Amino acid sequence: MHLRLTRKLIHTVFLLGCLVAPPALAGEPAAGLSSAEQASYLDGLKRLYLSQDERQALLQHSNALLTTYALRAGYQVGQAQRQDLLYQLRLGAPGELLLREEIRGQGSDMAVRNQRIAVFGVDPFIRYDCPPSGISCVLYSPIDGSPLLTIVRDHQGAAELAKALSFLIRRVQRG
Repeated sequence: MHLRLTRKLIHTVFLLGCLVAPPALAGEPAAGLSSAEQASYLDGLKRLYLSQDERQALLQHSNALLTTYALRAGYQVGQAQRQDLLYQLRLGAPGELLLREEIRGQGSDMAVRNQRIAVFGVDPFIRYDCPPSGISCVLYSPIDGSPLLTIVRDHQGAAELAKALSFLIRRVQRG
């Protein structure tokens, strides 16, 4: 009796799996933005930042998001070493982004680190992680998967920043 019910359940699950095929198997476009959605997104940013250049609009949007979702000392309640983590992006040489990281500790302590990110030949997709137990989200480098920057824990903010950075990397790769 149990074996028959198990077979029926497996058969039903299999049929549902065939009917609701993944997009790649169903002949639909892969997950992500379609060309029309990409164009709409970029046109919206160009209007928002009053720019005709997609790279400049993406750069301004990325920097605005980095300011909005900066991990400030005020979010780090209960931690001994509270500090502000501030980031800013600039365009460097062709195929290169410059990332400035500023760490402001309590008092007058401040450290600045500049990083060159060569984007030619890398996958432009930016991954991020927002652990449920932490106060921050980490965005990872497309070059080697190492942590690139840290922002306050906000899933939507991290997703929007990862999207903007991915588009920016694609535009910088085009030259």
